[in-house]
Amino acid sequence: MFNTRRQKPENAANEKNKDKIITAAKIIVVAIVALIIVNSSYYTIQEEEQAVVCTFGEPKAVTTPGLHFKIPFIQTVTKVNTTIKGFSIGYSTEGDENEGSDDAMMITSDYNFIHVDFYAEYRVTDPVKALYASENPEEILKNIAQNCIRTTIGSYSVDSVLTTGKNEIQANIKQMILEKLEEYDIGIQLVNITIQDAEPPTEEVSNAFKEVETAKQGKETAVNNANKYRNEQIPNAEAESDKIIQDAEATKQERINEANGQVARFNSMYEEYIKYPEVTKKRMFYEAMEDVLPGVKVIIESSDGSTNTILPLDSFVSENSSSINDTTSNAAVEEEQTEEEE
Repeated sequence: MFNTRRQKPENAANEKNKDKIITAAKIIVVAIVALIIVNSSYYTIQEEEQAVVCTFGEPKAVTTPGLHFKIPFIQTVTKVNTTIKGFSIGYSTEGDENEGSDDAMMITSDYNFIHVDFYAEYRVTDPVKALYASENPEEILKNIAQNCIRTTIGSYSVDSVLTTGKNEIQANIKQMILEKLEEYDIGIQLVNITIQDAEPPTEEVSNAFKEVETAKQGKETAVNNANKYRNEQIPNAEAESDKIIQDAEATKQERINEANGQVARFNSMYEEYIKYPEVTKKRMFYEAMEDVLPGVKVIIESSDGSTNTILPLDSFVSENSSSINDTTSNAAVEEEQTEEEE
């Protein structure tokens, strides 16, 4: 009897300890579940991210950065990086030189082979479409870019691709890719695509193109020097031309004035000639003699063979002039009297 009574208190104590342990375990489980529920009921979006919240299979984009809440175990959140990303076409950024070399080999419109390397940059514009519209949107963009690049390169000559046409080629490729991305609508957008390098497939052809480029640069230098010399010489030539024109205008005006004076003199003489023909003829003769005689040298040869030069003839000229004037006046008076008598 004594042993039985002693065992009953010990069993009661063990049962109490078990209850306490079970209660503590339940509290711990509840705490853990509560912590999990609390942790899964919110999420944070960074500046460079957007989120897609899926509720019973229906996705919805969340673009506002900061803390957001969701329903645990019902809503799922997928974050999408919206920063600008890029990929290479025709070369590898991982150090493997052979990787991507086939993508770089292209053919131009003049049937020449050429290696052209590109680098494309893109970003996500619609996170829902980027996640659910396609399985791998970056791979789709890469295939579109390769197609547009080969189509565009095939419409240009090898010389344009290597030298002067790079900017135009890049612009055309970018426009073609944007149009195709708008058609496919996969939630990503091309930011930029640039030509990293363009070179012929062999070293001999590459050297030949370098020589052509050097020759073109020499041509441009020569043309620039010629234009510089022309710009320096044109002002001097224009100044000299203006001077020649001004001198010619002055000579022209002088000749015109002289001709007008001669015409006026001739007309006045003609009017006098109409009035007194004979007198005017004599007067013109004497005036001509006045101009000629001062330059005449008179040589008198005597009978013995000696010669004498009489200079100057001013005395003769003055005497002749007075006599000529008297004769002219007398003739004019006589002619007027005759006309009055008639």
